[in-house]
Amino acid sequence: MINHSISELLELAASHPQLAGAMHETADGVEAHAHGVGMSSEYLAIYDLASYAAGAPAMSGVGEFGDEVGFEAKLRVKDDATGQILSLPDLFATLRDDQQLVSLDRLARALHAINFFGAHRNGLLFLNVHERLLKSVRYDHGRFFSLVLLSFGLNPGRIVIEIPEAASAHKTFLGYLTKSYQSYGFKVAGNLSNAGQILSAAESRLDFVKIDTSAAIRDSMVKPLVGYANRLKVPLIFKRIRDEAQLRMLRQYDVRYIEGDYLTALTADNQSPDDLSEWL
Repeated sequence: MINHSISELLELAASHPQLAGAMHETADGVEAHAHGVGMSSEYLAIYDLASYAAGAPAMSGVGEFGDEVGFEAKLRVKDDATGQILSLPDLFATLRDDQQLVSLDRLARALHAINFFGAHRNGLLFLNVHERLLKSVRYDHGRFFSLVLLSFGLNPGRIVIEIPEAASAHKTFLGYLTKSYQSYGFKVAGNLSNAGQILSAAESRLDFVKIDTSAAIRDSMVKPLVGYANRLKVPLIFKRIRDEAQLRMLRQYDVRYIEGDYLTALTADNQSPDDLSEWL
């Protein structure tokens, strides 16, 4: 893979009709503008607790041990006319034309890739795909984005396409999507709405499975899920960790992969709980 700078990646993007003129570099990275909104990238780290062996030295913050897994890209959207921050549901609700959605989604993924690889980040880049886009593109899911990445000299194998919960719930559709994206070099993660879906998810040969932490704890499914995932050899990521109590609960059952705003806040503040060593 070629280690281009952000400026070099922007020059390469200019050769693509759907990307040309839509992005520009700022002091904080690359921004994109289309359909009356400005878009920028944020990243939520996915941590690997197993990367810290027993007796590892104390650390200054939790952000150091996520590099082996990667980061989930988050889209920050602002109305160009008013400067108001928009939620993604509000944004997508305004795009009644599915082709507009396809165009915006492709632009957003290219934006995230340029910001991620241009900054020479380590690990995998996790990218969400909107449910409507999956239905609007009838076949060859992943083809366009793969061609863009290869033209940039980037490796699709470092990108994980996240399938939303609604699509992940349909076994046949999930299997088709997984096979299509993987055929173009991507890894695929399925977001599960409940623990019972993990068996069908494994049959789809997903590279990762993600599940909401609160739901798993509420349904007393953390331990069974970890056991299933280990037997099926599918990396299981517990997402949306909200507080230290949830994190401690996960650690009781040797959960390995975790993500959530709570962990990101600890990293941003450069602090960790006083007894952090107990759950590492």
